[in-house]
Amino acid sequence: MRGAALLLLALAGCSGQEMADQPSLKRDEANAIWGTASATRPLPEGVVLRGTKARLAAVATPPPVTAELMALGQRRFAEICAPCHGLAGDGDGIVVERGFSPPPSYHSARLRAADAKHFVDVIGNGYGAMYSYGDRVPPEERWAITAYIRALQLSRQATLADAPEAAERIR
Repeated sequence: MRGAALLLLALAGCSGQEMADQPSLKRDEANAIWGTASATRPLPEGVVLRGTKARLAAVATPPPVTAELMALGQRRFAEICAPCHGLAGDGDGIVVERGFSPPPSYHSARLRAADAKHFVDVIGNGYGAMYSYGDRVPPEERWAITAYIRALQLSRQATLADAPEAAERIR
């Protein structure tokens, strides 16, 4: 009887998903606490930013889409992203075959509608179970991978009528 009561007490503490469901703001979302248009806290006067201005600018500005950029993106995607996301971006990489949770498919409506900066940010800072590749992938390569992800997405959605504007849609 005492064991059943202890078991019941222990199970009562296992209810809910409070730790799993943590509401948060996106980086560029308005924040009522700080009174700014950014979810991040305003930097104090005189703070020195991490990284160089050129590196920070490289994250903010996408490079022009070229054949070289796409080739770099394809190579880096195969090295860094494909183990989890799969070569076609379906979320069926080798780690999923080994029992890890599958990442989202790049072909889902949510990720097709996502801004290109979302992918650059996720590569640099991580998201959910994905850890940050910020120290492993420089900003220029993040944009190359993002361009390749957009090409993968277009490969399943594009028609012949879309071909002339495909280069613009990759951005």
